[in-house]
Amino acid sequence: NRWFKCFTAVDFFNQINMLYGTITDFCTEESCPVMSAGPKYEYHWADGTNIKKPIKCSAPKYIDYLMTWVQDQLDDETLFPSKIGVPFPKNFMSVAKTILKRLFRVYAHIYHQHFDPVIQLQEEAHLNTSFKHFIFFVQEFNLIDRRELAPLQELIEKLTSKDR
Repeated sequence: NRWFKCFTAVDFFNQINMLYGTITDFCTEESCPVMSAGPKYEYHWADGTNIKKPIKCSAPKYIDYLMTWVQDQLDDETLFPSKIGVPFPKNFMSVAKTILKRLFRVYAHIYHQHFDPVIQLQEEAHLNTSFKHFIFFVQEFNLIDRRELAPLQELIEKLTSKDR
């Protein structure tokens, strides 16, 4: 569990936060009134604490809620203990999987809604490398249900194919 916290949760959170930060001028309340990944996938926000029932919100608002929620999870010593010898809670993998599932949604949103700006900013290689690393990791340890990956399934197959 310690390797997961140190390597994965924090690393992927920082990477997607940075990548999204470069396209915030393009992802606005007006351009993205709903958090989506193409026309078939719409995401509603609920954190189970402050917002118990899923709400429809803009992509920037959803991503703001998400990044705040993930940071709160990472800072919670009962979920992600930083002291050696302190055990991780029994629900650790469940929380970690939820974090990764939700971070995936930001990748999916960027690819579906903002790929042109990514190309304009010449960040395509960085986005692809970051996403490929993310996907290899979540697939290796079966951390995101295959159905959740559907919005980017074609891209995932291209990035993870053996002859690439």
